[in-house]
Amino acid sequence: MDFVAVARVEDVPPGTIRSVRAGDEEIALAHCNGGFYAVQQHCLHLQGPLGEGRLEGCVLTCPWHGWQYDVRTGQNEFDLAIQLHTYDVQVEDGEIRVGLQESTRENDSVSSRT
Repeated sequence: MDFVAVARVEDVPPGTIRSVRAGDEEIALAHCNGGFYAVQQHCLHLQGPLGEGRLEGCVLTCPWHGWQYDVRTGQNEFDLAIQLHTYDVQVEDGEIRVGLQESTRENDSVSSRT
């Protein structure tokens, strides 16, 4: 897994959520419960912008229709079978880094070598 820097720690104060980009992926980056968590940017309901949602504790509410997710697990608060894609997060030297799947990166590498 490759980790990509998406923000600085001071850019995402406790209790906030931000939209960030990691490579070609849009991600909602949250700071709650003393940690940083990353989930897909678009709500599973009608693709609302989760990075513009409201964060209460670690529960993210979509700004469009109020669907709620736990940013730590990606699980929908009302139906646990519904789950957002989550990303691994590392903090190093004040940078927040999000893990991207190697398969995507490998495909890019292979195509650039041929």
